[in-house]
Amino acid sequence: MPIKDVFLPLVGEPRAPTLAAIENCVAVAANLGARITGLALEDDAFVRPKVVFPDDPESAELKGREAGDMQQLLNAFTNAASRAGIRAQSRSGRVPADQIASTLAEHARFSDLTLIPVKPHDSRTENLVETFLFQSGRPLLLCPEQHVAALRPDFENVVIAWDHSARAARAVGDAMPILQAAAVVRVITVTDDKDEAIMQSGNSLVHHLREHGIYASFETVKGSGSSIGKVLGSWAHSLAVDAIVMGAYHHSRLNETVWGGVTKTVIGQPPCWVMMSH
Repeated sequence: MPIKDVFLPLVGEPRAPTLAAIENCVAVAANLGARITGLALEDDAFVRPKVVFPDDPESAELKGREAGDMQQLLNAFTNAASRAGIRAQSRSGRVPADQIASTLAEHARFSDLTLIPVKPHDSRTENLVETFLFQSGRPLLLCPEQHVAALRPDFENVVIAWDHSARAARAVGDAMPILQAAAVVRVITVTDDKDEAIMQSGNSLVHHLREHGIYASFETVKGSGSSIGKVLGSWAHSLAVDAIVMGAYHHSRLNETVWGGVTKTVIGQPPCWVMMSH
């Protein structure tokens, strides 16, 4: 199914990397030929009014900053959409802080793909991503703010992180339009055991992709004691990978929280664009 309707949550502070990530996300939607919806939400908590003196520059600056964060995010979105010439709509609202992530996830159910700017090792962003994975029922595309200057909006070089799980299979299905448009697709399995079952699984995926006009290669990569997330990151940088496609939370979320795991590693610091499905 083609990706025709894209969702972009607009939350947080309008930092330069965040604004650049919004620009990149809009460019991705434009390349996909999709409509994009930007939704900005902020905390609906009661704030005691502050005394602002007209002649006090510091007070005026504080008032403007408090009132302007959401509007700056919306402005960045609408300006990027205008430059990209893409069909776009923007919305805003206020909800209690503990409902922001779930409210955004509910809106994501009415889109084909959600794009999320990701700050490195930021607990609020990680909670947002996890909520979307478990509550939206839709795939996510993570945009790493840390590498935003090097990101391209078109995905020519794509890696599928294949672990033979149902979640990985769903991710492949969700990413089919992106895989079909890519020039190079690699299927990789991170393992120190190159047994027959692993080889058969990877080759079966390659044959399946060929039926969709995707000519992919398959190979195994040794972990050599490193976490799978770190191995994927090294691969992404060494091969100039544009995007990684992967399933999320092969184990339960509780186990991954306690013991770590590839999902949490990648969410904490995506090495490039990462498309995730659960």
